[in-house]
Amino acid sequence: MEFHRHLDDELDALRHRVLLLGGETETALQRAMFALVERDSNTAHEVLRGDDEIDQLEVEIDRLCIDVLALRQPAARDLRFVVSVAKITPILERIADHACNIARAAIDLNDEPQLKPLVDLPLMAQHASGMLRSALDAFTSADAAQARVIIARDDEIDELYDRVFHDLLRMMVAEPSTTTRAARLLFVAKHLERVADYVTDICELTVYMTEATFIKHSN
Repeated sequence: MEFHRHLDDELDALRHRVLLLGGETETALQRAMFALVERDSNTAHEVLRGDDEIDQLEVEIDRLCIDVLALRQPAARDLRFVVSVAKITPILERIADHACNIARAAIDLNDEPQLKPLVDLPLMAQHASGMLRSALDAFTSADAAQARVIIARDDEIDELYDRVFHDLLRMMVAEPSTTTRAARLLFVAKHLERVADYVTDICELTVYMTEATFIKHSN
């Protein structure tokens, strides 16, 4: 009984840490886009400075996973939960890296004349951030049905990416002087598209954890 109580406590600690990491990652993404849209380089630098904390959280969660696996030897669903956490943690860290890359793009672009009012990029970020938040909720509540719904939302991001890509491409052709700035925005769009792909990975792990079923979305 004591053994199982310790295991439950450690699994709760893991769940809490993953939510904390997910929250920090989502905040980094939102603040990076704020820095880009509002041309606020100070916020962009804050995102870059905050990345160390996210990296430290990843290391802490990794150690907790190893300790639980080695000392508690969880079975069945508990084992799948720990394995899923171990896989989700680096995914969240990579999303945070994309947020940092967006922050770096904001710093570069903020030193140049504004290219155009940003509409679809913030919309992409809003969708991606919402997907991430919902994916973390689905994971912590072990809601495989909701995870599948979120996976289907990836198509919305892909459609927005295609629109941004073609709009910026037309701008570069029509006004070659905009090429460097437009290319940076294209990279931002690609970072957001990759974030959505990573969110689908989290959702697939939620299905695995809950149903012991491996699924793979089609890009």
